[in-house]
Amino acid sequence: LDDFQVQAIEALDAGRSVLVCAPTGTGKTVVADWMVERVLARGQQVVFTAPIKALSNQKFRDYCRLFGESQVGLVTGDLVIRRDAPCLVMTTEILRNMLLAGEPLDALQAVVLDEIHFLDDRERGTVWEEVLIYLPPTIQVIGLSATLPNLDELAAWMESVRAAPVDVIVEPKRAVPLELCLVSKRTGLVGPRAYDEEARTLGPRRHNDRDDRRRAPQTSHLDVFRVLRDEDLLPYLYFVFSRKNTELFARRLARTVTTLLSAEEHAAVIARISAAAPTLGYALTDELYEMYTLGIAFHHAGLHVHLKTLVEELYEARLLKVLYCTSTFALGVNMPARAVAFDELMKFDGTSVAVLGTRQFMQKAGRAGRRGMDTVGVVAVRMEVEDWSRFREAFRRYYNGEYEPVQSSFNLSWSSIVLLLAAHDLEGARRIVERSFLAWKLDRAAEKARTDAARLRERISGGETSKRDKQTLKRLKRTGNQASERCWNEFLHKVQYLQELGYLDPDLGFQAGARLLQHLQISEILVAELYLEGVFEGLDDATLFGLLCALSHDLPRGVERLVSFTKADKALVTAVERVRRTDRVKLADEIAGAENPWEPDLLPIGRMWAAGRPLSDVMAHIDSATDISGTLIAGFRRAKDLCGQLRDAVHGSMPERAEQLTRVIRAVSRDEVEVVA
Repeated sequence: LDDFQVQAIEALDAGRSVLVCAPTGTGKTVVADWMVERVLARGQQVVFTAPIKALSNQKFRDYCRLFGESQVGLVTGDLVIRRDAPCLVMTTEILRNMLLAGEPLDALQAVVLDEIHFLDDRERGTVWEEVLIYLPPTIQVIGLSATLPNLDELAAWMESVRAAPVDVIVEPKRAVPLELCLVSKRTGLVGPRAYDEEARTLGPRRHNDRDDRRRAPQTSHLDVFRVLRDEDLLPYLYFVFSRKNTELFARRLARTVTTLLSAEEHAAVIARISAAAPTLGYALTDELYEMYTLGIAFHHAGLHVHLKTLVEELYEARLLKVLYCTSTFALGVNMPARAVAFDELMKFDGTSVAVLGTRQFMQKAGRAGRRGMDTVGVVAVRMEVEDWSRFREAFRRYYNGEYEPVQSSFNLSWSSIVLLLAAHDLEGARRIVERSFLAWKLDRAAEKARTDAARLRERISGGETSKRDKQTLKRLKRTGNQASERCWNEFLHKVQYLQELGYLDPDLGFQAGARLLQHLQISEILVAELYLEGVFEGLDDATLFGLLCALSHDLPRGVERLVSFTKADKALVTAVERVRRTDRVKLADEIAGAENPWEPDLLPIGRMWAAGRPLSDVMAHIDSATDISGTLIAGFRRAKDLCGQLRDAVHGSMPERAEQLTRVIRAVSRDEVEVVA
């Protein structure tokens, strides 16, 4: 064990919680694995949470191998395996729901929060805060994180909210140091200084530089391959922020090489493909077979679930030498490489295209360098010298390890609001809301503002004053008064809107809408409004599932369905859009800062799956430039999850509707939807 792992284990052994912060690939999860093994040996229960289902599924498979299948369960909403197992792997939302529902936790000793820095995720970060607020202080927390500059601040909040000590364990060094490089046809693989010199030689851009660059040969991923191969830096991961390009690049490389594998490796790949063939079916094309046997592959979230598993297994077995992948692969467990390459440093962040932050960059770059095999991990960014000035500052931040602090994104969902009111009176709800990381930070900002205001008042009363001082004093007073009230005021605003909708009575009594929201976590207000408007009534099982698919998932851009809407489909789509356009729904989305998925093209696609059609048939009715079978399965799983939420909401009041929803869940729970991948 490394020193930081020993420190963390000693703290856990003493009964304290820990926040372990170390670079990607350093071995943080060893601490979690030790805790899981210890808890199981004592006959108690432990929960391991991960930010995405793919990570949960992967950890489930790992722990089944480590501790035996009977000891490990998986709960991700759409997949439930051995719900009563002593070690439960789950998404963070499931744990939050368990805590809010008041499930008994007598045997629960520890909770692992993997990738705890997801707390500042705009869409889902609130759930991490809720878990830490609701967890009893007797339960040990193991928070695993990438490098964070404000780790002590996060730990101080955790200690405050949980009334229990939290040891901060930091490992700043990587077991295998990284070497950050740039690569182009002009320079080969070089360090940043070489680009500084080249940029000075080129001089400032002329007005017609754009035309010059169009004529000049640009560096491609094939050039990067040649450079890394000549530098003996295979295997490597090549990060591309486009699913289409991961496939395109892999195919192009496969057409230019003979093989990257030895005879023994080639035979091993064929053996693994043969073993997986019965489950792969139509997904394994001749082209992919040829690609894999060359030692080349691509990986993205839309990939067929069985292919994704095969690619990951081939990579872990070191039988792939070049893997083109999107960001999802950066979250994988135990996926190091000799080198990591970036096709670019610009990525869509949900609102705009921006330069990768240090945390995002290092999450991917950290895969470079295989412990025990490499003395250094090489990170190569494809970039023309002419572009260096645009990215020099970002590269400096990466080089110096200037990570962004974790911030709070606290924003309770409509479901969380209702569940809080079901469990607490208004004063109790306020105490919980004011324990959030955001409220904690705002309280400290307010306290500082009040202190600064008092000092400024003293100076002004002493005769030292100016117009600017008076304006500053007014601003400090306003900050001091408003900051600590912000979280509670936002909570009250949502409560008042639920009252306006008629979901809550003036005295906070629950009406039908609120009772629905207690169970809904996907497009909450929209789905509740559709249900209350009777849009789900009279639908056959398959069409109902198709509609839930359309309400819970989006398709990638450029995908077209090759199956026509029926007249009834068109009427159903019109009915949904009428409800979506109401002020009730639009204002709810505005208040929550959310946008509900609505993909009508999934209506007939989901219906086909619910009617028992195999995935190959469903895919034949879709036109897409890339493999989106994995995306479809993710959509079917999410719709199944929504189906279960609706069933839970109506099982006591409408048994016939609950029975229909149960039938739908049974019908869609088959084949790829049931795969743990």
